[in-house]
Amino acid sequence: MKLRLGLPKGSLEEQTIDLFRKAGFAITYSGRSYFPAIDDPEIEPVLMRAQEMARFVGNGGLDCGVTGHDWILESGADVVEVAELCYSKATERPARWVLAVPVGSDVQKAEDLAGKTVATELVNMTRQYFESKGVDLRVEFSWGATEAKVPDLVDAIVDVTETGRSLAANGLRIVDTVIESTTRFIANKDAYAKPWKRTRIDNISVLVKGALEARGMVGLKMNVAKDKLENVLDVLPALRNPTVAPLSTGDWVDVDTVIEEAVVRQLIPELLKAGAEGIVEYPLNKIIR
Repeated sequence: MKLRLGLPKGSLEEQTIDLFRKAGFAITYSGRSYFPAIDDPEIEPVLMRAQEMARFVGNGGLDCGVTGHDWILESGADVVEVAELCYSKATERPARWVLAVPVGSDVQKAEDLAGKTVATELVNMTRQYFESKGVDLRVEFSWGATEAKVPDLVDAIVDVTETGRSLAANGLRIVDTVIESTTRFIANKDAYAKPWKRTRIDNISVLVKGALEARGMVGLKMNVAKDKLENVLDVLPALRNPTVAPLSTGDWVDVDTVIEEAVVRQLIPELLKAGAEGIVEYPLNKIIR
């Protein structure tokens, strides 16, 4: 039996493949291939555009896959959302679909676009957004390069952004947020009802979430004399309480903890001053809570 796993082709591709590698799945592929190799004979991975992923998982073409919550909503696919994975193309913040207009536009709110034309890839959700505000206008599907269509071809756009820098660089101003979206690991309902596939899907979810949890975190080990332990523990931030284990020399203990990598360069000198010795920093692939 095989588990057909959809991996997103495009903006999330590199981050997703790297995340699965850290989760313990060695995935290799070439830029032209849509069928990567994986070191698990029970998994059959397929690269597919995130925009189509939910539809193919929903109709059973794939057993499970990774896509954005925005595309689940846009397609209306009936799938199981197994896990939320908070990562995106450039940051760990949610992606935002925003309503944007040229900087010099008189539009200040969605209602000001009544009777106008808006271009977007997210057609269904954009229509629902304007309908919820009672605004009657035309929503056109955009095949790409959406930012280039205003003001000559359309009056406004709804486009996805993480930082807003690209919109600003193209002379656009954000008017409102239509929806926010995070990455999701989803499953086909029939596949998830089968014990073998459900177990495999849940196991993948645990490992991938563990790999995501470990991003930006490192482990620290150190030796500490017992009479200086309290001073060292006062310095240490920790995911949970640090692990303290006695060493063969009765007056010393081993302290092991997990911290954010960004604080290590400030923390190590403070630990030395507090009495820690033999400090070792090591990378983490997964943190399973």
